[in-house]
Amino acid sequence: METPSGAVLAVDVGRARTGVAVSDPGRTVASPLATVAGDAAADPAGVARQVADLVVRHGATLVVVGLPLNLSGAEGPSAALARRFAGELAAATPVPVRLVDERFTTTTAHRRLRETGRSERRRRPVVDRAAATVLLQHVLDAAGAGTDLGRPASEGVGAA
Repeated sequence: METPSGAVLAVDVGRARTGVAVSDPGRTVASPLATVAGDAAADPAGVARQVADLVVRHGATLVVVGLPLNLSGAEGPSAALARRFAGELAAATPVPVRLVDERFTTTTAHRRLRETGRSERRRRPVVDRAAATVLLQHVLDAAGAGTDLGRPASEGVGAA
């Protein structure tokens, strides 16, 4: 990752809710942080401002935004939404914002929540921040192994 230390925030952008996770300053453990209400498609700047406030409150030095790619690696409408949101967030905060492939994070989050015995109704409000946590832990683990994931929000995505 491009910054040597400090907390990292991960964002799972959604149309109804946006999940946010945060790492410890040493960048080893991801934890769920918040679910931001609001439609990032209808008001990306408003949702980005709420996430930017979390960046400041938690002293984050880097933000990763999940980029939902199709299984083939192609981008669809959800990826366009994530890119637009990442651009708004980059304009709202002074820390670097990177896009990271997030295929399977929501599926993994649903599976893990289901394994804890949560009903579908009880999973719905927390699955977005759980997906952000899965994404962030993947980024932290890859960075610990020397892999730099993602690209700046103004560029492409993938392993660098």
